[in-house]
Amino acid sequence: QVQLVESGGGLVQAGGSLRLSCAASGRTFSNYAMGWFRQAPGKDREFVARISRSTVTYYADSVKGRFTISRDNAKSTVYLQMNDLKPEDTAVYYCAADRDGGLALRSAVSYDYWGQGTQVTVSS
Repeated sequence: QVQLVESGGGLVQAGGSLRLSCAASGRTFSNYAMGWFRQAPGKDREFVARISRSTVTYYADSVKGRFTISRDNAKSTVYLQMNDLKPEDTAVYYCAADRDGGLALRSAVSYDYWGQGTQVTVSS
């Protein structure tokens, strides 16, 4: 079992920035690909970003150029730097770990462990 805890969410004005953090328990963090997903009320969970074991990154088109995912294996932490935030970015953001390096990297079912989420609200 892996425990994931997100932090860094909050209220920000459009055009502002936030950095989300996800701290993982255990000592196998470097073996996992890590992803960020988000979910707005009444909507499905949406892929945001992923970073592989070798730090190859993937982004949803909606956030590419604005968000940056990174990882610090020594701290067992993954980050999501969010710049130029827009009201449509408002959602609960979830950190997730993929222990198998699955093929469907944008699908939530490929991820084995999930955090509880952190709320991001962007006002106009």
